[in-house]
Amino acid sequence: MNKNVSRSPDRLSIGELSERTGVPTATLRSWESRHGFPSPDRLDAGHRRYDKSQVGLVTEVSRLRRAGLSVPTAISQATEGTAPPPNSFFAALRSADVGLRSHVLGKPALSAVTSAIEDECLAQARRPVLMGAFQHPRFYRQSESRWQELDRTSEDTVVFADFGPGHGPVAGPWEVSLAADSPVLREWVLVCDAPGFSACIAGWEMPSPPGTADHDRRFETVWTLDPGSVRSATNVGIALLRELDPVHADELAATLTGVTGAASPDLQRATALFARIVDYAQDAVDRELAS
Repeated sequence: MNKNVSRSPDRLSIGELSERTGVPTATLRSWESRHGFPSPDRLDAGHRRYDKSQVGLVTEVSRLRRAGLSVPTAISQATEGTAPPPNSFFAALRSADVGLRSHVLGKPALSAVTSAIEDECLAQARRPVLMGAFQHPRFYRQSESRWQELDRTSEDTVVFADFGPGHGPVAGPWEVSLAADSPVLREWVLVCDAPGFSACIAGWEMPSPPGTADHDRRFETVWTLDPGSVRSATNVGIALLRELDPVHADELAATLTGVTGAASPDLQRATALFARIVDYAQDAVDRELAS
């Protein structure tokens, strides 16, 4: 519905909506012209203004478009709430970036790759949104001091595990308890979402025989530096957070900026080289254990 409205710091221009969602202004205008979405109010001079709630809807339409839905179907599912909320970081990465190749990594290798991404995030990212999934509290507690350090320079930090009741607002990273049937309970995740630097790694723990030692656990792993794919993973975390604290989730969604399509060819080549290096390193470890 269009109407004259006064200026308000709580309302967004089309440029600001584009910046926060990663959807170009030309695309937003096209969607509005052809499909009536998103629906802006108007200032007296005719300039568009959007309620902040539109950020989440536009981001969800963009995610559904990347998953292959048509524009009308994506808008319908997002606005009518018929789209199931994403609930797996690993699945979100696979659907957002069909070019991703998975790698089977042991826990030591996965831990090393994750630490490298954490260090790069500390060095390169400006006020990132950080998310981590640890399955169980004991795994998070082993890394808690590290995450306290990461949290000091982040815009927001959220960690997921089966923490149980009573968790939520704490000093440092926000602890979110996963439901007993959450697929994230089988996942190892790090998300760093920041303007100018985006990275995500997600591992799905493969079934192993009872009594398997912790260091022998293996994960089917994917990672990406593509900003749009990373944002898809971030949106999974926001959806999980919303179940505990919808106000915090909406505030976090409103802080997100800077996504602009696919990664550059140079970044894609660097990612491919990195993947090959990790594969060779894991193969070397496997050969040593087999000898």
